[in-house]
Amino acid sequence: MVFKRLLGSLGVGAPTVDTVLDPAPVLPGGTLTGQVHLKGGQADFDIEHITLELVARVEAEHEDGESEGVVVFDRFTVGGGFRLGAEEPRSAPFRVTLPWETPITELYGQPLGIVLGVRTELAVAGAKDRGDLDQLTVTALPVQEAVLEAFGQLGFGFKSADLEYGHIGGTGQQLPFYQEIELVPAPEYAHRLNEVELTFLAAPGGLDVVLEGDKRGGLFSSGQDAVTRFTVGHHDVRDWTAEVEGWVRQLLDHHATHGAHSAYGAHSAYGHGTPYTDHGHHGHHDDHRSGPGVGTAVAAGAAGLAVGVVGGMVTAEVVDEVGDFFEGDDEEEDEG
Repeated sequence: MVFKRLLGSLGVGAPTVDTVLDPAPVLPGGTLTGQVHLKGGQADFDIEHITLELVARVEAEHEDGESEGVVVFDRFTVGGGFRLGAEEPRSAPFRVTLPWETPITELYGQPLGIVLGVRTELAVAGAKDRGDLDQLTVTALPVQEAVLEAFGQLGFGFKSADLEYGHIGGTGQQLPFYQEIELVPAPEYAHRLNEVELTFLAAPGGLDVVLEGDKRGGLFSSGQDAVTRFTVGHHDVRDWTAEVEGWVRQLLDHHATHGAHSAYGAHSAYGHGTPYTDHGHHGHHDDHRSGPGVGTAVAAGAAGLAVGVVGGMVTAEVVDEVGDFFEGDDEEEDEG
């Protein structure tokens, strides 16, 4: 969706901005293209820079509980250094590369409930305005899709997905948050697992697949969490159903140790990180990761999700003026 609005912080009669993303979904690590359309105001303005910010709605754990907010996770300057005449139209095409760890927002064309956006910042004569905000759609890499499809083939069902603020230790994680995809266990494992949380950490050479299982307790014992990590290449050819089944069995056999959460849910180390070019199996320990899910359970392999998110604040860089991030149509943002 595209939002057009007057750049209020620059005053009445200022230029307007309309950023239009090319419609095709992009991949993590892929190229995002589009155009920034400017329309001059009532006088000439010197455009210092046009910057695109990638923003995400995330959840954070802290001493007082949990909250939601918006984090800026990348910035790209795509134009600037020119004078925009009164009423003058001008367009700036752009091609930018998304971070490899950009979360996926859809699977097989169905939304997962992950909220990402591209926000346009215009700097004019020393003043900055974060105006146009557009929804960003990111689809799964082939290897991510293969892993998720394998879970579906094994009878696991999709429950929900969210973004958690914090760092998974012992990995090459670059972003200040990570994506969790929560799965309902297949009937074969339901007596031993409450759920499985899946995280992909992609990089140019491959990706880490982090699995956490919420294990059921017995009559005389409490449940516990088990965490394992596996590294695969983007072009690996495997029997993915058998592969993932092996991962689940290792997860069940793995007894995790518990660590303390920091203020924002940052994670202790899994152990020594494994290079992305190493395609072997590696199990590591970590503390429990949790977070309320949003959405509805669906059949294995596909995802259909009802989204219900509310505003809140955390961050590497908090975007406190985005209060109604994609919850209203063409609404003015509060300029905090």
